[in-house]
Order: sequence, then C-alpha cells, then structure tokens
Amino acid sequence: LPLTSYTSYLVSSYPALGALIVPVITPVTYAATARTLPSNSYWSSVAYGNGVFVAVAGNISAIAASSTDGITWTARTLPSAANYWSIAYGNGVFVAIPQGGTATATSPDGITWTAGTMSSNSQWNSVAFGNGVFVAVSMSIGTIAATSTDGLTWTARTLPSSSYWSGVTFGNNSFLAVSGGTSGNSTAAATSTDGVTWTSRVLPTNSPWYSVTFGNSLFVPVVYGGTAAAS
Repeated sequence: LPLTSYTSYLVSSYPALGALIVPVITPVTYAATARTLPSNSYWSSVAYGNGVFVAVAGNISAIAASSTDGITWTARTLPSAANYWSIAYGNGVFVAIPQGGTATATSPDGITWTAGTMSSNSQWNSVAFGNGVFVAVSMSIGTIAATSTDGLTWTARTLPSSSYWSGVTFGNNSFLAVSGGTSGNSTAAATSTDGVTWTSRVLPTNSPWYSVTFGNSLFVPVVYGGTAAAS
C-alpha cells in the first residue's frame, strides 16, 4: 500500500493488522548540477540566511563566497586570515569561527564583514544559533565552549565533561553538543537551552561522533569514520 495517513492510522491503531501492512514509499530522485566556486580552496562550511548562501574556507586565508541562488558565486574577503571551519546564521548575521586562533567574522549579508574575538585560542570546530545566542564548541581536549549574542564578543562556557567536542546544533528549544572522545571515541553528549548551563547526555555507542543536525523533530548525529548514526 502507498504510505498515506490511512495506512499510518491502521498501523498505529491496529498493531496486529498494521504488522501485515508494508508501506511502499515511492523514492524521490534529485538531479545534482555542478556549480563553480570563485576560487580553489578548502571550503569547510556553508550556511543560509537573509536570502543568501555564504561559504567559508578552512585553509589559513580570508576567503569567503556568497550566492543568492547557489549557482553564481561571488568571492568575498573576511577581515583577517584564519582557518575558518564553521559558519552559522542568526540574529540577522552570519558568524564564522576558526579552528585555531581567536579570529571570528560576522556579516549581515556575506559581503561586508566585521572582525570579532573568541573567548580563547582553541580548535573551534562547530557553531550553531538558537534562543538568541550563538554557541561554539571546541575540538581541543577539555570542557571548552563559548556563547555570543552577536558573534563579535564571546564568553567562555564549560561543558560537563572533558572531550573533543566536535559538533553542536539547535532544535526543539535545546542545543545538543556531541563528542569525539579523548581518544577518538566517546558516548559523551550535552544539552543546554541557553549555551550556559549544560547537562550531560549519553550517546548509544562509543564512537567518534563528529557532526549533528536537527530536523523533522529529531536530532541526528553521525560519526567520522564508521557506520554509526543515532537519533
């Protein structure tokens, strides 16, 4: 049967009957079209906001690019050279953070950028926005995190355990940070509604968790090397 509200109702309301029903989901195919960025670089992260896509590069440089349609890209210049590793949009600005160093950069449109300063020199690996605040986590071993309302001035925060904190996202009124562990594997995670006070959580397998996102009412982290995912 096709997967419809009717079959979903049967499955949930009549489990015995529902066990005999195998929904068929028609696969959706997407055609990917090659596009060209304005320069050859280690493009590390991309974000969308205010009608524009913005990408930053992870090689020590001031390279960025912006596009209103993902097709035509224009080279942009960040205020200083750094290993920009992650970018997020919120509060009307894009915020890029460095993996190593203290240089951050903010922009309302991906064109004009302003320099900011992280709370410490660290291997900042991921940044997310939610509840009016940006939250960044670090791959330097420790409990290092940081928050900012504008991406320019940052305040040091403390995660609940020492680890390589590799990814952070926001959803369902909460930040979720995941960890790659102190030796490349971990079950450590942490949640916070404000980026200030964190609560320790446990992931299902001891793995090098690296990236996490939120959508369709679920947090989904994945590992760097391996087949593990979680929800």
